[in-house]
Amino acid sequence: TFGDEEFYDGVNLLPNEFYEKLVSSKELPQTSLVNEYRWSEVFEEYTKNGDELVVITISSKLSGTYNAACDAAKKYEGVYVVDSLNACTGERLLLLYALSLKEKGLSAKEIVAMVENVKSKVNILAMVDTLKYLKMGGRISATTAFVGEMLAIKPIVAIIGGEVKQVGKAMGVKKAFSFLKTFVENKGGVDFNKPYGLVWSGNQQVGLEKFMVDGKKIWEENGNDISKYIIGSTIGTHVGPGAVGIAF
Repeated sequence: TFGDEEFYDGVNLLPNEFYEKLVSSKELPQTSLVNEYRWSEVFEEYTKNGDELVVITISSKLSGTYNAACDAAKKYEGVYVVDSLNACTGERLLLLYALSLKEKGLSAKEIVAMVENVKSKVNILAMVDTLKYLKMGGRISATTAFVGEMLAIKPIVAIIGGEVKQVGKAMGVKKAFSFLKTFVENKGGVDFNKPYGLVWSGNQQVGLEKFMVDGKKIWEENGNDISKYIIGSTIGTHVGPGAVGIAF
């Protein structure tokens, strides 16, 4: 919600339109969970022909969406809700993994078990380019934001245990990218047999392109055909434009 205007992310507000509104708005937009009623509408539609559903939601520690989905699912047979304990592209990777299992013929219950087994291995971390939106959202103080901007400090955030946490900070973009590469190495590298991708926010891909060159050692053995995903409005509201990261 921007002021009195309400939008559905990705439906009547596309990412490029969202970031245009974000940078021109004096106040942060407000985000809202997917409520039980909206879930029920979808479950009603897709279970009436006997299909089973595997539902993967944003982390329950970041939103009430998971609980709302669970409440709605109680009314329907064959609806399984998974708490991704992740968000954004981290959640998407689990979805892509679940789809690959479906294509192999696994049942809904089997898919849920496999997704639950791997979800703790999903990593997503990103460099935040500006502290402006973290300050506006009350995540950091105005003083911290001012000093950080003066010193060109780039926070590195990750989703750990279902929550967004700062895992480091670097002075300047180059050092931030170095931190991202080291983080990936310390996690044992990217498993190219499972979904992975790069993420960015905003309407410019300059930072993303720089990271693709700077971090090429991460994925060069697997070629340069790397999936790239833009951060949507829910997370974009808090990190602002210019964020660059990796999910694996």
